[in-house]
Amino acid sequence: MKLKIRDLREDKDLSQGVLAEYLLCDQSLYSKYERGERELPLGLAVRLAEYYAVSLDYLVGLTDEPTPYPRRRRVR
Repeated sequence: MKLKIRDLREDKDLSQGVLAEYLLCDQSLYSKYERGERELPLGLAVRLAEYYAVSLDYLVGLTDEPTPYPRRRRVR
């Protein structure tokens, strides 16, 4: 699966270290996520989608539409 996390990071002029710190992992592990050498855990994918304000579908390459879906309202 070709993730878009490298493109998103480069578009924002961020270093891998900045994202690794945000995800609480080391830079070498984050680099492996970008290169597809390690599978990105779902929880980290969700955090990155929220960070970049994109949908998970966009992040993992299932769509070219970056706009996230509206959040569901919680029923009380």
